[in-house]
Amino acid sequence: MAKVISSNLGYPRIGKQREWKKALDKFWNGKISEKDLLEETKTVRLEGLRKQKEKEIDLIPVGDFTLYDHVLDTAVMFGVIPERFQTDCTGTSLETYFSIARGTQNAVASEMTKWFNTNYHYIVPEFNESKPSLKENRPLDFYNEAKEELGIEGKPVLLGPITFIKLGKGYEEGEFPTLVEEFLPLYIDVLTELKEAGVKWVQIDEPIFSTALTKEDIVQAEYVYESFAKVIPEVNIIIQTYFESVDSYEKIVNLPAAAIGLDFVHGNSLEQLNKHGFPKDKKLAAGIIDGRNVWRQDLNHQIDLLESIAEIVDKENIIVQPSCSLIHVPVTTESEKALDLVIKEALSFADEKLDEISILARGLERGKESVLLEIRESTNAIEVLNHSDYRQQIVKNPAGSLSTERELVFKERIALQKERLQLPLLPTTTIGSLPQTAEVRRERLKWRKGEITDQAYEEYIKNEIKKWINIQEEIGLDVLVHGEFERTDMVEYFGEKLNGFLVTQFGWVQSYGSRCVRPPIIFGDVTFDRPMTVKESVYAQSLTQKKVKGMLTGPVTILNWSFVRDDISRFDVLDQIAVALRFEIEELEKNGIKIIQVDEPALREGLPLKSENWDQYLNRAVHAFKLATASVQNSTQIHTHMCYSDFQDIFETISALDADVISIENSRSHGELISTFKENTYDKEIGLGVYDIHSPRVPTKEEIKANVNRALQIIPSSQFWINPDCGLKTRQETETIAALQNMTEAAKELRKAQLADVHTN
Repeated sequence: MAKVISSNLGYPRIGKQREWKKALDKFWNGKISEKDLLEETKTVRLEGLRKQKEKEIDLIPVGDFTLYDHVLDTAVMFGVIPERFQTDCTGTSLETYFSIARGTQNAVASEMTKWFNTNYHYIVPEFNESKPSLKENRPLDFYNEAKEELGIEGKPVLLGPITFIKLGKGYEEGEFPTLVEEFLPLYIDVLTELKEAGVKWVQIDEPIFSTALTKEDIVQAEYVYESFAKVIPEVNIIIQTYFESVDSYEKIVNLPAAAIGLDFVHGNSLEQLNKHGFPKDKKLAAGIIDGRNVWRQDLNHQIDLLESIAEIVDKENIIVQPSCSLIHVPVTTESEKALDLVIKEALSFADEKLDEISILARGLERGKESVLLEIRESTNAIEVLNHSDYRQQIVKNPAGSLSTERELVFKERIALQKERLQLPLLPTTTIGSLPQTAEVRRERLKWRKGEITDQAYEEYIKNEIKKWINIQEEIGLDVLVHGEFERTDMVEYFGEKLNGFLVTQFGWVQSYGSRCVRPPIIFGDVTFDRPMTVKESVYAQSLTQKKVKGMLTGPVTILNWSFVRDDISRFDVLDQIAVALRFEIEELEKNGIKIIQVDEPALREGLPLKSENWDQYLNRAVHAFKLATASVQNSTQIHTHMCYSDFQDIFETISALDADVISIENSRSHGELISTFKENTYDKEIGLGVYDIHSPRVPTKEEIKANVNRALQIIPSSQFWINPDCGLKTRQETETIAALQNMTEAAKELRKAQLADVHTN
């Protein structure tokens, strides 16, 4: 009987109880040493490896672990360190590593953006300020550790050279082959050392192969992998793609490698396989368990899928694995003691997905009848949920005949808004959240545990709101926020308030750095129950004569940052969310809130990897946003916020949202977004973030003025708002106050200069 290999592509880094995050935060706050940090995170890493071994995964990934980001790991391994950090950081290599990610007082952090169409953020490599060289062989170190500590013959994971270079910046398109030439010998050195250590399998991640590749990209990919095969033929390389099927299927599957990894959950890989076949001399690493959602899969269907694949590829040449790394899902459902069993039994987190992989590999190898019990168990759990009260009432056509257009066009309604709001030129504001201290988190936890009453907790939140309304007034901000102290996360909070959602206790996933979020799970129809944000917004407005923004998360972001039910269309769920938010917006307006911000930071992130699917997604995203916001009065101002995206791709969509004011991340990209507005005319009001909130550094007043002046060369001052890049929840109070003071002082000086120019002219 031919052995069918099981494999995993990556395991959550954060630990069952977020031990990884807690260690990082303690280290950054000076509470533990570098040695302590490395020891604590090693414990987390080994526990993940041990669990994969116990679940009988044959090819266990090593080197997928990171202290911040795997793309940054690759850059530092190859000496891609921006010059400003080479001179500014004089301490350990770890100091330099974290400085690139977080910045220092003298050097701004490297740009951070979304990892393809996920909510994971990576640090963008800067290739223009360094000469690459191999500084360390991280995959080898992790391979040796797994072998020595646990007896695991691991599968080292590397980010492939084509993807790594394509994700970077600081070079012209025509320089791509030159960069490939520079990095190729470094990759060969890494692989040669792995071969000498006895490594049998190496996973080289090339998710860029699931996007549209140019002819030159294909040429370079062929050159790279032919070079690997020629120099180190002894190493079994898996070229791993994920998140979609590959466009250049025949070219990719014929690259010289021992195996090709394809995603059979997203895209049309099975159709491509049936049409074009598969090389007889390779293994097919088939991603058949969804690594990006949390629902248990119908194992009967998935084993039938494997059998279909086996009609083209011999069983002994099939590797059974998830569709992508499991860093995008929580660690285990075992920790979720409070969940209703009907829902819990239908869920599958990372550990449960490994069980599914093992079952399917065994079933393919020995026949479906060998795993009939497990198949029946999975099918039954899914059917019980689908026939439960949770999914009995399907909301059809949630939008109905609701209007998606404002009564007046922007040019006419903005005049009414200016008259009503009476804001100065270059108005200042923040994006929404304000620092959540350890005390705030402790009080919320005590309330959740029932250690303090609802009334006591509400009084505490009101005191925090009052404190920060006073601080904002003292700083001199023009439009204030209530601070969102009652909210854990911008999506989780609404998941707790809307019908059809559940929020887990320990369902954390990494978003960026040590930042972890608990995506809510949409299990049924989403409907509005009662006002969610009105009480806090109205209270904040009662404390000041200045305008306070109502703060909501938009429908697209709630959808993209949740684990969505898989039994109906995502677009139907999107419309359900939009209608629910429409009720909330109307409640805010009825209660005197004149500015309402509906954030959509995940709009660009959800853009399909295949351009032919863009129009449908963007049209439905615009429809949902307008469905949520269109019913307000003309004099009510709608804001939105977006971050970390390539906005060139969706510029027309941004305008089509018809928001009166949009704020966009800009400073971390070092102002490069401004070129988009140079090439495209934007007719509404806009704030390009003037400083980076993901770094603890406090920007100077002159630095902020330079960022604003750069933008004002393209965007008229009459349209421009001054604000930070994003919410301030993760920042410390002192640094937040200092940064906002510098921002408002810069705004006053710029305002004065602009008015002087008007009078002069």
